[in-house]
Amino acid sequence: MQADNQIYPAMRKFLILISLLFPVLIYAQKKKAGPPSTYDLLIGTYTKGKSKGIYVYRFYAEKGKLEYLNQIDGVSNPSYLTVSDNNKFVYAVNEDGKKGEVSAFKFNAKLGKLEFINKQSSLGADPCYISVDKDQKNAFVANYSSGSIAVLPINKDGSLANGIQTLHDDGHSVNKDRQEAAHVHTAVLSPDEKYVLYTDLGTDKLHITRYKPGKANPLTDAKPAYVTVTPGDGPRHLVFSNDKKHVYLITEMGSNVYVYDYDNGKLKQKQKVSFLIPGFKGQTAGAAVHLTPDGKFLYASNRLETNTITGFAVNEETGELTQVDQVSTFGKNPRDFAIDPNGNFLLVANQDSDSIFIYKLNKETGKLALIQGMTEIGNPVCLKFTSAE
Repeated sequence: MQADNQIYPAMRKFLILISLLFPVLIYAQKKKAGPPSTYDLLIGTYTKGKSKGIYVYRFYAEKGKLEYLNQIDGVSNPSYLTVSDNNKFVYAVNEDGKKGEVSAFKFNAKLGKLEFINKQSSLGADPCYISVDKDQKNAFVANYSSGSIAVLPINKDGSLANGIQTLHDDGHSVNKDRQEAAHVHTAVLSPDEKYVLYTDLGTDKLHITRYKPGKANPLTDAKPAYVTVTPGDGPRHLVFSNDKKHVYLITEMGSNVYVYDYDNGKLKQKQKVSFLIPGFKGQTAGAAVHLTPDGKFLYASNRLETNTITGFAVNEETGELTQVDQVSTFGKNPRDFAIDPNGNFLLVANQDSDSIFIYKLNKETGKLALIQGMTEIGNPVCLKFTSAE
C-alpha cells in the first residue's frame, strides 16, 4: 500500500504535465505544417471564343504549377467572379449587354466542382464586377454600360434574390468616346464593411457610400460622397492596404495609380504615379491592381499596346509607391492577374491570346521572373485564388 501511495501522486503529476504540454505540441505541429501547398484557381472568361464558362485549376504552391481540375459550361461571359467568405459559393456576372445578369453557384473546393443555383438580373447593362459581404447578406454589382451599382440580397442557401437598390450618376467627363456617360467599374467593401466604394470611369469619380445591411436601401452617400481624379484618367479598380490606412486606385485611360490616405470613409490623395513604359505614346488601358499578401508590393496590369505588369514597393509608413519592376505579359490584353496566397507567384491572364503565364515573385525585391510557358485557356479575364479545402 505504501508503494502504491507513492506511485499515484507521481502518475498524477505526469498526467497533469502531459495535459499542459498537449496543446503546445499540437500548436507546434500546426506551425511546422506551414501554409497550404495547394489552392484552387477559379478562372472567369468571355465565352465568345474558345471558352465555354468557368474553369477551376489546382495550383501547387511549392512549384508554381497549374493542373486542370474541373469546369462548368453554359455560363455566358462570366467576366468577373467572387468567392464567399465561407468558400461554399461562387458568384459570377454575366456580361451580356443590356440583359445583364448575375449567377450563383455551389462550390465544392476539394473537387473544384461548381453547381449552378440560380440567376438574377443585375438591374443594369454589362455587369463587370461583383463583391459579397462576409456575412453573405448582399452582393454588389457594377454595371458598366448603364453606369450603376446594384445591391442583390443573398438567401441562406446561397441563391440570389431580386435586386433591391441601384445608384446611378448622370455625369460625364472630357473623353467624348469613353466618358459620354457614367460607367461603373467596381464595387469594393471597406475592410470593416461599413462602406462600399465604387469607381466611375465615365465621370472620373470614386464614390463612397455607407453600408447598412439591414436597411431597405443598404447604401447611402457618405459625406463627402466622392473624390475626383484628373479629367480623362478613368477610374477602374482599387484595393485597400493591409493596414487599412490607404486606398490604391488605378485608372484605365491614364494608366496611373492614385494613393489615398483612408480614414473611416474619407479619402485624401497623397500620390499619383504612372505605370506606363517611359516615353510610351501608343494605346494604353490600365486594368487590374493587387497587393502581395504581406502588403510590401503592389502590381498593376496594362493592356492594348503596352501589355505589361508593373511592380511598386510600398512604403510601410506612408503607403507611397516606388517602382521596382516592369515586365512583359507575353500576350495581349492582360485584363487580370492574381498573386498566390503565399505570395510566391504571380499569374497573368492574357485575354486576347488565350493564355496564362506564371512568374516567380521575389519577396525581397518585388521583381518578377517568368518560370512557366503558356497555359492555354480561352479568353481568361478573371483569376481568383481560394482554399482547396
